Amino acid sequence: MNKSKLTIRGFSRVQIENPDGKIMGDSGWCKNVATNGGIQTFLVKSLGSIAASAYIAYVGLGTGSAPNVTHTTLDGELTDDTNTREAVSATDVSSKTLRLTNTFSSSDSFFTAAHNIANIGLFASSLTSDASTQGTLFAGNTFASSSCNTNQNVNCSYEIRFATA
Repeated sequence: MNKSKLTIRGFSRVQIENPDGKIMGDSGWCKNVATNGGIQTFLVKSLGSIAASAYIAYVGLGTGSAPNVTHTTLDGELTDDTNTREAVSATDVSSKTLRLTNTFSSSDSFFTAAHNIANIGLFASSLTSDASTQGTLFAGNTFASSSCNTNQNVNCSYEIRFATA
C-alpha cells in the first residue's frame, strides 16, 4: 500500500513602517500555529464543500500571546472603535505555497492610539464579533512585541506551505 504524508507549515512576517518608508520593526519569518477549528473549517470542510466551510480573507493584529491549537480567537486582538481586521491579497507563489499579504495603512486609521502589537491571525470574517465559524481563527503567531504608532503602517505577509513526502 502506498503511503503519502502531507505537512502544512505556516510562516508570518510583520513589519512596522514609518511615514518615510523606513522599516522600524521586522519580526522576520516566524512559524505559526494552525488551530484545530481552523484546520476543520478552512481545510477539511472546504475540500468537501461542506456547509460552514470558509476561506482566509482577513488578517488581525493583537497585543496578546501566541495562539494554541484550541484557540478560536486571537488573544488581545485590537478592535479600536470598530473592527480592525483588514482584507488580504492571496497568491499562489508555487504549486504548494499560498501567500497572503496586507498593509494596515495609517491613512485608514486602523488604530486610534499607539499599541504594542505582538501577534497576528488569519480569519474568514472582518468582524471580530462574528460568532459563526467565519470568525474562527485559522492560524496565528506571536513575535517580539513592537510599538506601533498611529502614523505608522504595518505590513503583513503570511505563507501557508504544503509538502508531501
